[in-house]
Amino acid sequence: MILIMNYIRIDNRTHDQLRPTKITPNFAPYAEGSALIEVGNTKVICTATVEERVPPFLRNKGVGWVTAEYAMLPRATHTRTNREIMRPSGRTQEIQRLIGRSLRAVVDTKLLGERQIFIDCDVLQADGGTRCASITGACVALALAVKNLLQQGKIKKNPIINEVAAVSVGMVENTPILDLCYEEDSNAGVDMNIVCTGAGKFIEIQGTAERAPFNREQMNAMLELAEKGVEQLFTIQRYALNG
Repeated sequence: MILIMNYIRIDNRTHDQLRPTKITPNFAPYAEGSALIEVGNTKVICTATVEERVPPFLRNKGVGWVTAEYAMLPRATHTRTNREIMRPSGRTQEIQRLIGRSLRAVVDTKLLGERQIFIDCDVLQADGGTRCASITGACVALALAVKNLLQQGKIKKNPIINEVAAVSVGMVENTPILDLCYEEDSNAGVDMNIVCTGAGKFIEIQGTAERAPFNREQMNAMLELAEKGVEQLFTIQRYALNG
């Protein structure tokens, strides 16, 4: 099957082009680590809180923990969404578990000691790719919180063993495209979210055929786009952390 590359994107990006992406570190002054990530019109604030305790199942085991919560402001989208006050929705629970898994995959929790780093990802504005933006921004917030722990002498060695970033890919009109905005996501025949480490390894691949099934050639094309995209995201993360 020959992949067609003549689909014209609504914002005139090429099929392998990220949306304009910016990460502003230390956005929330009271958090131990924070970052505002802007991916096109999607904006997420990620904050890291260090707690000198661990969940009950890890007490007295000499290891730490990294976990995450995700939420969306009521008017982050075109219509108002009710606040999830009593219990997070199934979608919210799935996303925050994904964020936590992605971060823990690049952290040596033994080096944290018995403390927990809690990451909050709050979507201020949503235009597709909020879970991917949350993971990418959360990595920066986590790194800043760890930097503070090192400077305070609370830990002796950096527990972050690698970078982590995430990006969406999909098939629209038989064209593999990178970093889908909401309108593209809504019309995609295939929608995938890819989480990778800085070492080029995959943490998670979430892929669904919304309409017709996809073949191996199409999947490989999307994975190649994702790898290209996360490499650019790692550069943006490093710039946010180091200038």
